[in-house]
Amino acid sequence: MTEFDELVSIMARLRTSDGCPWDREQTHDSLKRHVIEEAHEVVDAIEHGDDDHLKEELGDLLLQIVFHAQIAADRGAFDIADIVAGINEKLIRRHPHVFAEGSAETAADVARNWEMIKKEEELKYEESRLEGIPKSLPALLRAFKIQKKMAAAGFDWDNTESLIEAFDSEIDEFKQSLDGDGDLKEEIGDMLFMLANIARLKGIEPEEAMRAANQKVECRFRYMEKAAGESGRPLDEMSLDEQDELWEQAKEEEE
Repeated sequence: MTEFDELVSIMARLRTSDGCPWDREQTHDSLKRHVIEEAHEVVDAIEHGDDDHLKEELGDLLLQIVFHAQIAADRGAFDIADIVAGINEKLIRRHPHVFAEGSAETAADVARNWEMIKKEEELKYEESRLEGIPKSLPALLRAFKIQKKMAAAGFDWDNTESLIEAFDSEIDEFKQSLDGDGDLKEEIGDMLFMLANIARLKGIEPEEAMRAANQKVECRFRYMEKAAGESGRPLDEMSLDEQDELWEQAKEEEE
């Protein structure tokens, strides 16, 4: 992979004394937000179905990996070859149905085996099953992963109906907190956590559901802004009833 080797070489050069002052000053900590931002931009490109954009964003994300690897190499900790060797070994270990004597007939079998092997690996090094879930994850995604870990240990709801009953109870507590009886922020958090759990039991990732809801609302509001502009009146000068009418029009356009 000549192009990849060239990328590693370019990054190493940028970090030398006669390279780039900005690149040379960067640390793992200073770059961590860029990793998150680039990952989100990759997801955005995927959701828009834009191959050219996806290619570019994957390159930006790859750059972050190579950048971190070079910083580690400069410290004498590890380098890009160590990273690649580690993931190669992990892929082989977690696919025994391909590289060893294991068996898996369906994608569900593969996922189940992957989680079993992963759990065995984690328990060797961690005091809790919940270790290894990054605190920097979006809150709904982290709730989803916490719930999956708890469920894997057998601590789970018997059925969706009992969970929904518990959610109804959380709604009652939320209503009470609106009247000053309880911590409103805590009750909202409890409801969101319960909703994430309901989504999990229904096979829905709550983070994806939230992104879809955001996209839907954004499209409707953009329609409202455009329609208001075409009418000659800014949206913020319309009454709430008029804005509601535009919202309903936006919903009809979707249908």
